[in-house]
Amino acid sequence: MNKTIILGALGVLLAGGLLWVASSPDENGMAGHSMTPPDTGDIPEGAAIVQVALPAELSEQAQMGKRAFEAVCADCHGENAAGRNGVAPPLVHKTYEPSHHGDYAFLAAVRNGVRSHHWGFGDMPSIKGLTDADVANVVAYVRALQRENGIE
Repeated sequence: MNKTIILGALGVLLAGGLLWVASSPDENGMAGHSMTPPDTGDIPEGAAIVQVALPAELSEQAQMGKRAFEAVCADCHGENAAGRNGVAPPLVHKTYEPSHHGDYAFLAAVRNGVRSHHWGFGDMPSIKGLTDADVANVVAYVRALQRENGIE
């Protein structure tokens, strides 16, 4: 047999195996990455999961994003994106750093919803009523909060 065909077939099998492992649920029923969320057992239901330091100033875009976040996202993700225990995760957390969840991941989450894969709070539904520009503003706000809290 041709070595190229054999190597190609092995490559496809290896890639498929890696994809299967990455998408297999862990012991908590969550698929995806090995990042372990913090233990929230001692945090009251609905309370903030993390403490968030606020930037001294926000850009105009981040200010618009803050208003949109407070109107649409804060009910689940908490004030200043600190999360709400038992409801939704904090977005000011290393899990959502730009190198792991790029800006487009936020847009995709709003458009399509997200299957639970880092936290055990359940799936996020798609969110209606936000334009792509609204989401870009929210991302600017979340990134400003993340930078202030050492998440680059």
